[in-house]
Amino acid sequence: MRKVLALAALFFLLAVIMPAFGDHPKTAIRNEIITAKVYLPNATTGYYRGTRFDWSGVIYSLQHDGHEYFGEWQQSDDPYLHDRITGPVDSFDVNTEIEDDEIFLRIGVGVCAKRTDQSVIKHPFRIVNSGSWKIRQGANWIEFIHQLNDEATGHAYRYVKRMTLTPNKAELVIDHALENLGKHTIETSVYNHNFFVMDGQPTGPDFVVRFPFHPVADRDLNGLAELHGKELSYVREIELGRQIFTLLTGFGSGLDDSAFSIENRKIAAGVRSRWDRPIEKMQYWSPRTTLCPEPFLKLNVEPGHSDRWSNQYTFYSLD
Repeated sequence: MRKVLALAALFFLLAVIMPAFGDHPKTAIRNEIITAKVYLPNATTGYYRGTRFDWSGVIYSLQHDGHEYFGEWQQSDDPYLHDRITGPVDSFDVNTEIEDDEIFLRIGVGVCAKRTDQSVIKHPFRIVNSGSWKIRQGANWIEFIHQLNDEATGHAYRYVKRMTLTPNKAELVIDHALENLGKHTIETSVYNHNFFVMDGQPTGPDFVVRFPFHPVADRDLNGLAELHGKELSYVREIELGRQIFTLLTGFGSGLDDSAFSIENRKIAAGVRSRWDRPIEKMQYWSPRTTLCPEPFLKLNVEPGHSDRWSNQYTFYSLD
């Protein structure tokens, strides 16, 4: 009898634990050309429950013309790990060099605080108020609405992200709207990390990244890549454990420079991305498993005001 009870307790524990690591809420949107699979925000069973990235719009697969553009780029089952996430995900910059238990606001996450227990090295921050999520969906679009009202801090906002696969086009458009309903000005930079994983190809000479401006790196590229004209190309395949990280300058203040493209010659596939706002900063990061141009946009939303911005992705095959 004791063994039966013990097994029953074990199965109950597994039933509670497993959804946190496997059965995450998800959905899919489609048009005539593209299928995109998306994880849904959920404080209990969501794929991502960390404090760095906006919980909405986490694409774990996008397929066009037989090619995959997003997916897992690291091995982890930890939903609270700060970068355990996939797809073209947004993060709203904040200063996290703060005292223990000090409060800060992260759009798309909620009100957060630095943990007093520094033994939790992988999870240095905790969520104090995660607000509420509402999701609306059609065949080729999905909309996430994050509502937060925190009386203790005076922070309140309504954040809407809508992802649309344009009919009859190989195009994904992500529209954002942020309304400040609180007492404090929301001053931040939003950047998209763009975790591209194209057919699982390793980062190396088959890839080329193009910009509309002549990029200049602020540090050495470690013999892994080079800048020529408007292109970043790879000298050799990046080994596990190595990476490129740099800030790129050379862009202007106009919309023409708010763009980039990535192509892979081996699989003959590419993607172009464009923003409808001038970029404040262009960061570039790539280990072996993903390529990440990261455009930053400046936001300053006073109480009672709102702001909007949009980014577009076009997927294509090479001749």
